[in-house]
Amino acid sequence: MKKIRILLNNISDGFRSVFRNFSLSLASISCITITLILVGVAIILSYNVNKFTDDIEKDVTIVVYIKDGTTEEDKEALKIRIEALDNIDTITFLSNEDIRKSMAKESEDLEPILNEYNSDTNPLLDEYLVKVKDTEKIGTTAKKIKAMSSVSAVKYGEGMVEELVKIFDVVKRIMIVIVVGLIIVTAFLISNTIKITISNRKKQIEIMRLVGASNSYIKLPFFFEGIILGFLGSVLPIFLCCYAYIFLYHETGGILFTEVISLVNPDKILLNLSLILILIGVIVGAIGSYRAVRRYLKV
Repeated sequence: MKKIRILLNNISDGFRSVFRNFSLSLASISCITITLILVGVAIILSYNVNKFTDDIEKDVTIVVYIKDGTTEEDKEALKIRIEALDNIDTITFLSNEDIRKSMAKESEDLEPILNEYNSDTNPLLDEYLVKVKDTEKIGTTAKKIKAMSSVSAVKYGEGMVEELVKIFDVVKRIMIVIVVGLIIVTAFLISNTIKITISNRKKQIEIMRLVGASNSYIKLPFFFEGIILGFLGSVLPIFLCCYAYIFLYHETGGILFTEVISLVNPDKILLNLSLILILIGVIVGAIGSYRAVRRYLKV
């Protein structure tokens, strides 16, 4: 009970210190808030960039056009050779008749023209739709398939797919660097605030030493002050980031530019985002206060 009472007293002292030095605390909380808003934006971007990359990787398909006149045996042999490649996930066959009917349904302009053809006069080629496991190796896989006999041509959006994947990968790395950098800046801000608080309370600390207060009893209120500052600084960023993202999601219908680039559903990320921002605020506050106490409070 005594330890719990001391802990509660230290937490209470931390709250009192925040409000006692309100102007300093407000400046520190404001800096933390701005920093965590940027961190929140970076986290949201990171979630969505990961989704964009996953969606592109799932949607990318190598279209393998089979030479006209290829026998059923040769088509099956080609399928077996493609499946034997290391990077193959799934392979689906589409006959030229299936393609013709699908195209006729999708386009009112093409429908009258395509309906004039039958199975004997259809100029379209049979296809294999190939999905790969690793999008970064799609170019190499496509070249291997193109070199096979019975293959007329191979299409998969050459160059564009690899560039998109590379761009998203660079964006993810940049987001990580930004988040880490902002967290470090926040820790320094809290550390400086605690340092100033310690400087303003030198006389009080000296009195506490004279009456026999333990080192931990003197240090803990400053430690909790940093945690409280970090927590308070995370409240507004959580509200703003969640509200702004929900608004953006509903205004755009969850789609940016094209259906391929869709946003993550808010229900799937906002709880995690809130917990991450609180955790960052509290941990960074604790680290900043510990750093200040260790360097500037010699007890």
